Parts: sequence; structure tokens; C-alpha cells
Amino acid sequence: MTAYPSDRRTPIEQRLQEAGLPPLARMAWLEVDLDALRGNLAILRSAVGAGVRVEPVVKADAYGHGSVPVARALEAADADGLSVATLDEAVELRDAGVTLPLLVLYPVPAAWLGEAARRRIAVTLGAGELAAEALAVARAEAAAGAPALEVHVEVETGLGRGGVLPADAASAVNAVLAAPGVRLGGVWTHLAAADDSQRTIDQDRRFASAMEPIADVVAWGADSAASARRHLAGSGGVLGDDVPRWDAVRTGISIYGLVPDALVPPPSTAAMAAALRPVMALYARPVRVLELPEGHGVSYGPSFVTQRWSRIATLPVGYADGWRRAFSDQASGLVRGVRVPLVGRVAMDAVMADVTDVPGEPVTERDEFVLLGEQGAERITAYELASAGRTISYEAVTGMSRRLARVYHAAGSVVETRTLVDGRPGWPGSSSGTATSATLRSTPS
Repeated sequence: MTAYPSDRRTPIEQRLQEAGLPPLARMAWLEVDLDALRGNLAILRSAVGAGVRVEPVVKADAYGHGSVPVARALEAADADGLSVATLDEAVELRDAGVTLPLLVLYPVPAAWLGEAARRRIAVTLGAGELAAEALAVARAEAAAGAPALEVHVEVETGLGRGGVLPADAASAVNAVLAAPGVRLGGVWTHLAAADDSQRTIDQDRRFASAMEPIADVVAWGADSAASARRHLAGSGGVLGDDVPRWDAVRTGISIYGLVPDALVPPPSTAAMAAALRPVMALYARPVRVLELPEGHGVSYGPSFVTQRWSRIATLPVGYADGWRRAFSDQASGLVRGVRVPLVGRVAMDAVMADVTDVPGEPVTERDEFVLLGEQGAERITAYELASAGRTISYEAVTGMSRRLARVYHAAGSVVETRTLVDGRPGWPGSSSGTATSATLRSTPS
């Protein structure tokens, strides 16, 4: 292989070859650091203390990181359970061999509740006709031989999105306890603004009040599989002011190394928040680097016109990949540890970088760019991207589309890839496929 200067990483082609994996079909890819993921889980477990279950949220394709590899890594690192938003997200994990407890956080169509029970997937019930229909279907499924369906009751304490009102929580729980074919797995709520201490305190009080009438009729706890668990805090609750942990926490954005945008961690958790490591990075190599004359437009519109002879690198990442059009003329890239402007409107499949002022030899198609992550002393964060696009970090990472290849690494080596053509007959490397869950589980945590 070609020797690269010491300021460059080992080429992606070489790293994939050393791992026995096929080359990428496109020179734009996400890298997912499974060591950072496991380290973040350990930090969050330390933050909540003993006796509290840590159940990371892997909805939305694990916030864009790739749900199956992330779930496998979290299971290997002894996460206590996982949460998703939809039933098909949970089914994907079960089909991939994930055995951890799974909870769907939004109501599931009644016709699929039998499937949820058979796959040991817990579901959420709230108020209204959907809840009553769900209990009736679960009773019928159980009569037909399906196992008991695990149900968690959501309580509306201030988010204004789902669940039963606190005054109706006891009756909702009692209806679950009395229903054949159903097992109460927990009761939960969700914070509306974890950065707002008073609002958070008020929500916790409403949740505690809703729990009072059923305190003695349910076995609560985090340790026993037969116990029901109460859960309120997500990432903001864990890293914010002192929010009761109850029996479990559902850590979302923080498991991926990001702090909720509006949250300023208090002294009690500031060091832990600072120790979290971003799990995702976005890389690209140019598909063209060309000198354009003064007065030449770049991309559609054009919103950028060269003011001199300019060296412009075309990167194969666009809004179809989740590189938002709102980033146009607002974002930067890193190359050779130097920050360079991304110029012109973001196209569906491309964005351009002005590399005219990068020191040394001219930038070429062999250079590796970082659009999210670190290079040298420079760093582009999800928060920076979110600010450029007038959105939030959550959207910046979850918006990364499935067509971007994911390259997973741990202990200094690539362990798995995920592409649109995994396992396709005739595709390079299809006979060997990707790394298995056994490979991931054997990687040191």
C-alpha cells in the first residue's frame, strides 16, 4: 500500500482490507466508534448510580448511527434494555438476534400486538380508544396461545404529547393489571424541558402523585424481571439538575456522546458530560478537485461566485445524505487539519469546498475531508452543524441517510460495515458479508 504522510490516517481502503471487508462503493461514509459508545454507557451508568436500569434509546436507526450494530454493542456492554419508537424498529433488532428487553415508546396498531407479545417486545399504552382496543386484542391473542404482552403505561405530566393524565393513571394501571394476557412492565413519563429546573420539578411531582394510588398494588424495582419499573429521565434528566432516577432511565442523545443542545450541565454532572465522546464522524474524499477562474459560479443558483482563481473540491455528500440544504454557504470542512469553507448551495449529491488557501501541496482527490468530527486540532461538532442549519443536534445526526455507508470500529480496527448492498450476490465481498454479532461481542469494552 502507498505510504501516507504522518498527518493522514490509514486509508479507508487499507483498513477495510485488513478487516477482510469489501471496499466502499462511494467515497463518503460515516464512522461509528463503538468504544466511545460503550464508554458513554459506562459514564451514564456512573451518573445514575447503582440500582437504576440504563436503557438506551436506539430509535431512528440509533439516532442515525445504525440500530443493529449499536444495539449489539450496547448489549455486549451490559445495557439493561433498549427503547425504540415503532414496532418495526423493535422487530429489526429481534431479527438481528438482540435479546435485551425492548420497549416501543409510541402506541402500536392493535393488529400487531400478538406479534409484539410473541417477540417479547413491550408496548406503550396511553389514553383513549387505542388503549382499550389494545387490551381487548391482547386478551384474544392470549386465548389463542400468545404469551402475555408486556405493557408500559405512559403518564402525561406536561409534554402535551401522549399518555393518560395523572388523575387517570391509577385506573389505567388497574385496567392493565386486571386484563388477561397482559403484564404491567412499567409506568413512565417524559420531560418537556430538562434544562428548565422548575418545569422538570413540576413534572416529577405530577408523576409521583400519579404513582401514589398504586404504590402498594405493584411490585416496583430495577432488579427483578417480574418487577415493574418507573422511568422518567432521558439524557437531559440524567445530565441536568438533580432529577429522581426512579427505577430506570432512557438515555438518548447522550449515549451517542452529545449533550442536549439547551442544557448546561450543573457542577454535579459537568465532568461526566464533558467526558462523553461523540460516536459519529462523517468523512469524504473529493470526486473532483479543479482550479476555476475568477467569476465562475459554484453549484446551483449560484450563491457563490469565485473572486479569484480558486481550487474547488467536490465532495460526494448532499442533502439526500442528510447534509442539509440549510448548510449552504454556512458550514465548513476539515482537510489536513485546516478548516475550509463549504461554498455554494448544497446539491442532492454534492457539496463543494474552497481549498485554495490550504497550505502546502495542492489538495487532491487523495485527501480525506472531515465534515463531522475531528482532524488535527480542529473539530466540527453536531451542535455546530445544527447551528448552521438552524436546527438541533438530534436532527443533524438522525438525518444522516441510510445510503451513507457506516463503518464501525473498535479497539483500533474496523469490525463491521453497513451499506445498501450488504450480502448482495455478486457484490465484492458478498461471500464473507459483514462482521457478525459474535465479532462485536468479542471486542474488548
